[in-house]
Amino acid sequence: MRIVIKEQECGYLLKNGILQGLLFAGKHRVASWLGYACKVVPMTGQVDTHKLPVEILMRQPEFAKRVVRVQIPDSCIGLHLVNGIYKQVLMDGEALFWNVFEKNEIRLVDVTGTEMTEEQIPRMYRHLIPTRMYKRIVVGEGELGLLYVDNQFERQLKSGTYYYWIYAHEVSCKVFNMKIQQLEISGQEILTADKVGIRLNILCSYQITDPLRLVQRMEGVSNLLYAQIQLLVREYVGQYRLDELLAQKEEIGRFLYTRIREIQEEYCIQVQSLGIKDVILPGEIRDIMNTVLVAEKKAQANVIMRREEVASTRSLLNTAKLMEENQILYRLKELEYLERICDKVGSISLNGGGNVLEQLAGLTLPGEKQRES
Repeated sequence: MRIVIKEQECGYLLKNGILQGLLFAGKHRVASWLGYACKVVPMTGQVDTHKLPVEILMRQPEFAKRVVRVQIPDSCIGLHLVNGIYKQVLMDGEALFWNVFEKNEIRLVDVTGTEMTEEQIPRMYRHLIPTRMYKRIVVGEGELGLLYVDNQFERQLKSGTYYYWIYAHEVSCKVFNMKIQQLEISGQEILTADKVGIRLNILCSYQITDPLRLVQRMEGVSNLLYAQIQLLVREYVGQYRLDELLAQKEEIGRFLYTRIREIQEEYCIQVQSLGIKDVILPGEIRDIMNTVLVAEKKAQANVIMRREEVASTRSLLNTAKLMEENQILYRLKELEYLERICDKVGSISLNGGGNVLEQLAGLTLPGEKQRES
């Protein structure tokens, strides 16, 4: 039997299923009638053993010097590089590649540690690793992470992206928002001292100061803070009547702020502000107060109108006294009124008796002429 083997191939020469040697590029004759056979395989990529034991193939010097063989222990993974470029991650117990037309390299990486370093695997090639082998932790801007390895605190993580092996360890991270956060307590229904039900909307802004101590002491600081503010509001509002509360709305916020600041260390937070956003009254109470407000405004308007009327009358009286004492001023005022009349009148007919000014004055002040006559 005549066999042609190409440059990038080789042949396993077998006799009755037993490996006799390797054949390389060229034309070969194989005496098949004597039990010989040849299995041609490419000499690139992973070695195709044709179900022959690797140990038997490695006994052939020509085969052993043309391949790369690496045992991958359970505690490691193999990074397969072809001509210096990362290609794949190997997790099988053994890696066997041809090293003839391309340079194959297997780097062993220990996965029994915790943090995945840049020296182990560059960041750009970490997507090649199966996700079941590692954990990716992202800590955003303004956040702080608490790293736990096997349920024991390891260290704090600042903003950034971290990779940890989870093959031999259990890795977890609790991320806390270190920015100023706002807590809104809406629609708190509370009875005043005079048994009037009101609803309050409260705003509180706070910032976490010690996340490690916080996670050791309590779970869900926002819920606990919410409940504490509720209790303090009920304690304060229940002491006053509705009118008193409305008159000192700002005092409620100051009271709450002072009391929460006293216990903020227990909650591992710092309270930035706390105040009453809205006071919502029942419908019937709101209607009554609106009626009272309208009545008060009307009374104020009446007082202002009376005050203005008195001032106007007093001004007219003073003007009359001045004109009575000064005839020139009286005459000037008379001329002023005549000027206003002439601006409004289209035409005026006068007779020949007397001067024009006297006749115009006579039109405006007929009663005075009668008194003089």
